[in-house]
Amino acid sequence: MATFSFELVSPERLVFSGQVTEVVVPGSEGQFGVMAGHAPFISTLSAGILTIKGEGADKRLFVRGGFAEANPAGLTVLAEQATPVESFDRAELQQLIKNAQEDVADAKSDEARQKAASNLADLQQVAALLDGAAPTAH
Repeated sequence: MATFSFELVSPERLVFSGQVTEVVVPGSEGQFGVMAGHAPFISTLSAGILTIKGEGADKRLFVRGGFAEANPAGLTVLAEQATPVESFDRAELQQLIKNAQEDVADAKSDEARQKAASNLADLQQVAALLDGAAPTAH
């Protein structure tokens, strides 16, 4: 299978850089997969699980905030947060969910409430994925 260049960058560090066969990204409009030769595409990220496929076992990371840019030469993801699933702090996720629930309750406008509810749904989906449950559409 053809490979392409992929970089995942967080504010703290370069999280991943290398040749991969596919990356599944949690975009704000839904998950999307990128393979070699992908058409130019830019998307913002939702909180979710980013999966890197290549040689060996798949790598799964919790990502949150930022954007992804694909083109025929490769994919770059700039994420506000990128944490390997195996080292992700579940208590931190539960706190993020609690904060998001408070944001929904405290929203002063329909637009703010809708944005907060979308963030809450994303975080709840991540919790379900980390617990081994099937993802739910939202």
